[in-house]
This record gives sequence, C-alpha cells and structure tokens, in this order.
Amino acid sequence: MRDTLVLNASFEPLSTVTLNRAVVLVLQDKAVVEQAHPELRMRGAAVDIPAPRVIRLCRYVRVPFRRQAPWSRRGVLVRDRHRCAYCGRRATTVDHVVPRSRGGQDTWLNTVASCAEDNHRKADRTPAEAGMPLLREPFEPTPADAMLLALGADEFEALPDWLARDAA
Repeated sequence: MRDTLVLNASFEPLSTVTLNRAVVLVLQDKAVVEQAHPELRMRGAAVDIPAPRVIRLCRYVRVPFRRQAPWSRRGVLVRDRHRCAYCGRRATTVDHVVPRSRGGQDTWLNTVASCAEDNHRKADRTPAEAGMPLLREPFEPTPADAMLLALGADEFEALPDWLARDAA
C-alpha cells in the first residue's frame, strides 16, 4: 500500500503519511480527501469512507523553505524511474557520471540510475571515455517533485489539474 500525499491548505505538497494516519486526520476534521483509491474503502463500526490517496489540510501550515531535495540513492532511482541512463533497461544501481575516484560527488547532477552490467562496463571512466552516452541528462528535482516522484505520481490516473502541474 502506498503512502498518502498530504497537501497544505494552499494545495502545495507537504509530505506523505501512512494510510492509517491519513484516515485519522480526515476523521478528526483536520483534512479533507482530495483523491481517493477507486476501489478501496476504510470501514469501521460507525465509519465507511473511501481510502484517501491525497488529502488536503483544512488549516494552512507554515513550513520552512527548502531549496533542494536531499540526495539519496533511492531518490536517484525514483527520479530516473528505475531505468538505466545508458541502455534504458531496469536499473538497480546508481552510477556516478564523474567517478568518485576522480572527485565526483554524491549529487543529483553527478548520479544516474544504471543497470549493474552498464555500471560495471563503464567502470572508472566518464561516459564519454567509455563511449556510453547518457540517454537523458541528470537533473535536480525540487522538493515537491521528489515527493511526487516517490509517491509514483505517474500512476495517479486522472490527476487533477492542480496536481498534474506539480508532477510534470
């Protein structure tokens, strides 16, 4: 089961919570359901509500401004949708464009998802030296983009306009 996306009262993505936590927020009238799972319902003795996929807080919450999404290996794989940047097959590892042995850092712009075979073949070289051009350039996602990608925003069928803009 995927987590539930929590939007601020202004519709900006804030975080993700477990399905149980999302239901509690809705039942306490602290949030409203913006999008629900089409076939999943949460039932109790006196409750029968659709299982929320996206909830929006009823009150605006101030959050400190975050300039960039924190880098992580999982984040790189999610950003690249688990597709190898060299061949397009399923990626299971992260490769450094400029190898760490040559001063390459763990940053969004220096890492790409890679299959183990291509990662091994590229070895301690740059893509140009290995004759392995990148299919797409690495980019740095915004914190909101990183959250939506981690949620699998591409799997949300019929995204509302306000959420589709942020996911693109």
